[in-house]
Amino acid sequence: MHNYLDFEKPVADLEGQILELKKIEGEDDAVDVHEEIARLETRSQDALAALYQKLSPWQKTQVARHPDRPHCSDYVKRLITDFVPLAGDRYYAEDYAIIAGFGRFDGEPVAVIGQEKGNDTQTRLKHNFGMARPEGYRKAVRIMEMAERFDIPVLTLVDTAGAYPGIGAEERGQAEAIARSIETCLGLTVPLVSLVIGEGGSGGAIAIATANRVFMLEHAIYSVISPEAGASILWRDATRARDVAQAMKITAQDLKEFGIIDAIVEEPIGGAHRDPETTIDRAAEHIRRGLSELLALDGQARKRERREKFLAIGRNL
Repeated sequence: MHNYLDFEKPVADLEGQILELKKIEGEDDAVDVHEEIARLETRSQDALAALYQKLSPWQKTQVARHPDRPHCSDYVKRLITDFVPLAGDRYYAEDYAIIAGFGRFDGEPVAVIGQEKGNDTQTRLKHNFGMARPEGYRKAVRIMEMAERFDIPVLTLVDTAGAYPGIGAEERGQAEAIARSIETCLGLTVPLVSLVIGEGGSGGAIAIATANRVFMLEHAIYSVISPEAGASILWRDATRARDVAQAMKITAQDLKEFGIIDAIVEEPIGGAHRDPETTIDRAAEHIRRGLSELLALDGQARKRERREKFLAIGRNL
């Protein structure tokens, strides 16, 4: 059974009817409901497609946060073989909000850094809902520096509402850790490819997404602040998040138009959570192409291209 979002109620009603008819079909062979099931399934697919063709920015925000959406660990399991996670920042502690390590993508060595939200109460608490503390970003820096030393491409998977804003995190230098991570990204000569798989929230996202190629899932979001926080600042009313989402241009389609991302990864009808494997495989094609393009360049050219890419953002708007 799917977890339905509030705007998916028409689809939920149809799929509920389908489930009831399938129960009848299984319990009573004398009742032929096959044709009715097929008719309702067609209506359900058509309704789902119609809904997802015209999602508002706020509805895309809900899809990006869907609890069943594939997370960083799902991408690692499907795409990365021989993955060896590394823990700790060598300064303070391990941060479970960021998964980092080395493995193989298409048989070739790659460093992987990703934000993990968790998929149930226990894992969400363990991973702090994907909101990293300073030690998480210092761990990311450590992995990137190792990748640079051994000439290994870096893949980052972005999915966070933002860096953790707690007092302890601020005391340990949250802003400085984010800035150092961005600086490290900009200084790499190895290929750096980033994929926004859910939420790309503020500095917490850009800390690992200052990449040569930035790809984004069709219904992911990428913003300077969460819609709720933006509404709280502008109107002291978080319930106006819908209005802020519309104004901030946070969708993949808007960001592609502005030149902030390089390509959009198409999601299955109904969102990535309805077919995670297809979603991840489509993302892999973009990652594969991005790495191939970057490997054709020399190290200094990759570094120069990355810096020029980010300096150019906003200049031609």
